[in-house]
Amino acid sequence: MKDHRLELHGIFPPLATPFTLRERVDLHGIEFNIRKYNPLGLAGYVVCGSTGESVLLRAKETLAVLDAARGAAAEDKILIAGTGCEATRETIELTGRAAALGYHAALVRTPAYFKPMMTPSALEQHYRAVADSSPIPILIYSVPQFTGLAVEAPLVARLAEHPNIIGLKESSGDLGRLGEILKAVPSQFTVLCGSATALLPSLVLGARGGILAAACVVPELCLEVFETFSSGDQERARAAQQRLDEPAVAVTRRFGIAGLKYAMELRGYIGGVPRPPLEPLTEDARVELRRILEAFPASD
Repeated sequence: MKDHRLELHGIFPPLATPFTLRERVDLHGIEFNIRKYNPLGLAGYVVCGSTGESVLLRAKETLAVLDAARGAAAEDKILIAGTGCEATRETIELTGRAAALGYHAALVRTPAYFKPMMTPSALEQHYRAVADSSPIPILIYSVPQFTGLAVEAPLVARLAEHPNIIGLKESSGDLGRLGEILKAVPSQFTVLCGSATALLPSLVLGARGGILAAACVVPELCLEVFETFSSGDQERARAAQQRLDEPAVAVTRRFGIAGLKYAMELRGYIGGVPRPPLEPLTEDARVELRRILEAFPASD
């Protein structure tokens, strides 16, 4: 098997999927947002991840979103497709379709519906089967706040031995877990932070960047944390992280997808509405988000 070693570092926004009031995917909105992100210095984009409401997309919609994003992304951007499904076979098929569209890597979440049966052994078999079949490298996606399953260090270490599993998005925000994983994996294995409030401490521990929902709203600030840390300016990095914390919490834990999409609108992007069963944002939440984002005017 070919040993894929795609170099991943920097900030990747997991793109939102705008919907119209009739719940149709707004492909123009996806393209518009990406073209605004292209000049900012982001390393690339994750398409059809959790922030993209991927579990609420039909199969045809997923492919249409992947295709639209691929067409709008600048040539220098790394494209990562969210291809995790409940069934191993379906995950393999979608990963192959993403590869055919020109994606560079696939982000594969843990199957979770049959959670009691998703033992480390079952997850290992799942990831190995996907990696064996995939023409592009695989990133493990551990997001226990949504799936109820965390991929722990011993399993990550075993999967890191596979030549086509090149990294992990660790979204729990648990720095102890992150540290254990970084100690257990080889140096060439890429760990990316999935929680913006943990970005700077994750970088200190050895993460190479982040896949951050907050980067859909305040990409400049996420980049400032990464770039000042990388340049060795710890004081500026800490200050940027402190400014990032409040908007990051607001568009994830406090107000969720609806809040993130409204915050994107405030900053000049196209957010659209969330797809039911996700609820629209309340007026009180809108007022609070406007207050939080006063310091971040709409981008040109």
